[in-house]
Amino acid sequence: MLEESESKEPAMNPFQKNESKETLFSPVSTEVVPPRPLSLPKKPSPKICGSNYPLGIAFIVVNEFCERFSYYGMKAVLTLYFLYFLHWSEDTSTSIYHAFSSLCYFTPILGAAIADSWLGKFKTIMYLSLVYVLGHVVKSLGALPIIGGQMVHTVLSLVGLSLIALGTGGIKPCVAAFGGDQFEEKHAEERTRYFSVFYLSINAGSLISTFITPMLRGDVQCFGEDCYALAFGVPGLLMVIALVVFTMGSKLYRKPPPEGNIVTQVAKCIWFAISNRFNNRSGDIPKRQHWLDWAAEKYPKQLIMDVKALTRVLFLYIPLPMFWALLDQQGSRWTLQATRMNGNLGFFVLQPDQMQVLNPLLVLIFIPLFDLVIYRLVSKCGINFSSLRKMAVGMILASLAFAVAAAVEIKINRMVPPQPGPQEIFLQTLNLADEDVKVTVLGDENNTLLEESIRSFQKMPHYAQLHLKTKRQDFHFYLEYHNLSVYAKHSMEEKNWYSLIILEDGKNISSMMVKDEENKTTNGMTAVRFVNTLHKEVNISLGKDTFLIVGEDYGVSAYTTVQSGEYPVVHCRAEDKDFSLNMGLLDPGTAYLFVIINNTNQDPQAWKMEDIPANKLSIAWQLPQYALVTAGEVMFSVTGLEFSYSQAPSSMKSVLQAAWLLTVAVGNIIVLVVAQFSGLVQWAEFILFSCLLLVVCLIFSIMGYYYVPIKPEDLQEPADKKIPHTQGNVINLETKKTKL
Repeated sequence: MLEESESKEPAMNPFQKNESKETLFSPVSTEVVPPRPLSLPKKPSPKICGSNYPLGIAFIVVNEFCERFSYYGMKAVLTLYFLYFLHWSEDTSTSIYHAFSSLCYFTPILGAAIADSWLGKFKTIMYLSLVYVLGHVVKSLGALPIIGGQMVHTVLSLVGLSLIALGTGGIKPCVAAFGGDQFEEKHAEERTRYFSVFYLSINAGSLISTFITPMLRGDVQCFGEDCYALAFGVPGLLMVIALVVFTMGSKLYRKPPPEGNIVTQVAKCIWFAISNRFNNRSGDIPKRQHWLDWAAEKYPKQLIMDVKALTRVLFLYIPLPMFWALLDQQGSRWTLQATRMNGNLGFFVLQPDQMQVLNPLLVLIFIPLFDLVIYRLVSKCGINFSSLRKMAVGMILASLAFAVAAAVEIKINRMVPPQPGPQEIFLQTLNLADEDVKVTVLGDENNTLLEESIRSFQKMPHYAQLHLKTKRQDFHFYLEYHNLSVYAKHSMEEKNWYSLIILEDGKNISSMMVKDEENKTTNGMTAVRFVNTLHKEVNISLGKDTFLIVGEDYGVSAYTTVQSGEYPVVHCRAEDKDFSLNMGLLDPGTAYLFVIINNTNQDPQAWKMEDIPANKLSIAWQLPQYALVTAGEVMFSVTGLEFSYSQAPSSMKSVLQAAWLLTVAVGNIIVLVVAQFSGLVQWAEFILFSCLLLVVCLIFSIMGYYYVPIKPEDLQEPADKKIPHTQGNVINLETKKTKL
C-alpha cells in the first residue's frame, strides 16, 4: 500500500521549507489536502527609519520587556511573601516557589500546541496575555491583608500563580518566533540581530524589575506591613502595558496561520515506532538498523531521519536538569540566606530579594566578556574548547558556587545565637532596679546553676545556658538587693528562651519571667518589644497602621516586626497625655527591647537594648557565589542551546525548544523534592547539590566524549536522492553511525 502511494505521487513533498520557522509534518496519505492560503500582507510591512527591520518588531520588543519585568518582578519577592505574609516555613516556601517555576516551564508545551494547531501565534499571545493579567489581579488581591484571612490569602495566591504560570509559559514559545516571522527570508541578517535585541530586552526587564519590586515591598508600608500588594500590582500593571502595546501593532504584523503541531507529530512517530516494534517481536521478522525505522509503515522517511537526529540531542539532555536545580535557587534558598545577612552597604541598604539583580546584570557583562575575550584567549592557546566542554565547565562553576554558598552559610551560623536543644533553655536577666542585683539560680537539688551580679539597667552580657532534667523544670531564684534577699520560683520548658525581669517597687524588688519568641531569630526583619514601667497603659504608634498596647506596671509586649531605619519620633499616649519616644536607628536583622521609664522632669523615655544583635556578616559575601553561578549559566545555557540547535534539523527547532524548557521544569522539581524530604541543615543541602552536580557533570562528560557531532549538511537529505522502495516490512534507511 505504501509502495502504491509513493508510485502515484512521486513529486509530492510535504516537507518543503516555507517562510515560517516551523514545518508541518503529515503522514503520507493518498488524500488530497488543498493548500491553505497564507494570511500575509499583500504589500511589504513598514520599516523602521528606512531600514530592513519591520516596524512591528518594535511593539514586540517593548511587549517582551514589559512582560519580563512583570514576571521577574513578581517572582523576586515571591519567597519572602510566602515566608512573612503567608507565614509558611522556609522549606514550604522553597517548595511552592520551585513548583511554580516548574509549572512555568511545563506550560510552554501547551502554548506551542495551541499556537501551532489552533489559534496561531498572534491570537495565542493575545488570549493568554489576558489570562496572565487576570493572574496578576488575583495575586495582588491575595496580598491585601484586609481581604479575608489566611485561607483566603492562600487560595487567591495559588489561583493567581496558576494563571500566571499558564500565561507566561503559554506565550513563551510564541513571542520570539512571532517576531522572527515578521522578517522576510532575504533579511536573515537583520533577523539575527533582532534576536540579540530581543534577548537584551529580556535581561533589561529582569534587571530593572528585580531591583525595583523589592523596594516597593520593603520601602512602602501597606496596612502597617511590607507592601506585597504593591510589589505584585506594579508588575501586573506592566503586563497590562505589554498587552496594550502588542495590540497596538496588530495591523503591522505578518500573521502566518497555524501549520500543525510538530511536537505532536514527533511524539506520535516515536510512539508508533515503539508499539510497532513491540507488536513484531517474532524472530522471523528481519531486524532494522534503527529502532525508529519501525515507524516507516506510517511516517515519511524525512520525518524519521529528523527524529533520529533529534533523539541524539535529547539523549544529551538527560543530565541537564540538575544544573537548573542549582541555578534557580537564587530566588529561593539564596534569598533566604540573604535575610540572615547585613544588607547595609554604607551608601545603600540592600534588601535580601534585591541580590537577585546581580544575575541579569552579570549576564549582560559576562556574555561579551566570554565571547570577545575569554574564548578567544583559550583558542589562541591551542585548546579545543568545544561546546560540550563549555557546558561541562559551566556545571563545574555552578557546583563551586554552591560550595561557596555552603561556606557562607556555615559562617552565618557561627555568628547567629545558638538555638536551645532538648532539655535546654537560654536565660537572660534584665535589671530594672536602681541598684545592682545579685542573681543566684538553683536547681531542684539546690545546686548552683548560675550566679551573677547585674548592674542597674543592664542585661546580662550573654544568654546563660541551663540544662533541665525533664522537659519542664522548676528553678529557684535568689535576688540580693541592698540588704534584702528575695526568693522566687519559676517553671521553664525546654527549647525556649526566657527573660527574667527584675522590678523595683519602692525599696522592694520582685521578678517576672517572660518567654521570648519561639524561634530566637528575626529572619532578616527588624523586631521590637516594650516593657512599660509606668502606672498607666501606653498606646504606641509604630507606623501608619501599626499600633501596640503595653499594659501598666511592667507590662511586656510581644515582638513586632517593623521597617528598619531611623525612628526619632514615635508617638505614644498614656491616658490623656501624649508624648514621644526616640527609638533611634533600627538595624535590619536585629531584635530590640525598649523599657519605657518615667522621668520626673521630662516626658517618659525609652531605654534601648539589643535582644538579638544585628547581622554582622555583610550581604556582599554572596557576590562570589552569584558571579560563579552566572558564569556557569553563560557557559552552559547559551552554549548548550546553540549546540543543540546546530545538531538538530530545522524542522525540529520547536521540539528542541520544548525539550530544553522541560529540563528547566524537571530541575525545579528536583529542588522541590529535596526541600521537602531531605531534612538536612541548609549548608549540608548546599553541599549535597554541589556534589550531585559534580557527579552529573562526570556522566555528561563521558556522554560528550563518545558523542560524534554531525555537520549541518548531514541533517538534510539531498533533494535529488530518491526514496528507496520498501521490501516487505523493512526500509533500507541510510543512517550515520556514531559512537553514541
